[in-house]
Amino acid sequence: MLPSLSSPTTCRAMAVWLKISLITALLPCSGIAFAEVDRIDVGNFSEGQLDQWNTKVFAGKTDYALVPDDGRQVLRADSRASASGLYREIAIDLKQTPLLNWSWKVNDLLTGNNERHKAGDDYPARLYVVFSGGLRFWRTRAINYVWSSNQPAGSEWPNAFTSNARMIAVRGSGGLQDKWVQEQRDVLADYRRLFGEEPGEIAAVALMTDTDNTGLSARAWYGDIWFSAASEAGD
Repeated sequence: MLPSLSSPTTCRAMAVWLKISLITALLPCSGIAFAEVDRIDVGNFSEGQLDQWNTKVFAGKTDYALVPDDGRQVLRADSRASASGLYREIAIDLKQTPLLNWSWKVNDLLTGNNERHKAGDDYPARLYVVFSGGLRFWRTRAINYVWSSNQPAGSEWPNAFTSNARMIAVRGSGGLQDKWVQEQRDVLADYRRLFGEEPGEIAAVALMTDTDNTGLSARAWYGDIWFSAASEAGD
């Protein structure tokens, strides 16, 4: 029998996990039929679409707003000693569309924090991909693609709170602040390398700019997010 979702103990445990995955562990079971597609749009911020994204607040609220920037509409995030994120529940079949595409920009990096420790687990920008464990909620996995403040680009490490989540520093302190950067990651290949197994279905994509542990401030911008087929690499 599952514990009451309203009990203090359960709510506290869920809050800890939600900062890692940004969705509840009790995700829908697998078995969704996927149509043949070569692109799945997740975040159409350039078209002003934000209604399919949900908010989860952990420690103070990061402000998210659609704003114009560089001739297009994007999502801006402002965090001041706060941690809240946006997530969208969406099923993705990585065998069809393994490539995650997005663009982002940060105005500055954080200082004095060790991202490998709980007290320093803050990032000016991060994008999550969450994999459902079905009824085996303890098997829920997450990959965090982060803009790191102190780890070199290309670094990988376990999340400070759980071994079920892995961190990848897509960007580090490489002097790209205040510049838009377009990214593409082969999520299927990343998952196989990080966890040594085949992934379940992608159940959600989330983003967060958070500074609750360090008490600092950060501003980031996120462009459109989509998954594409391997044949589109480099397009």
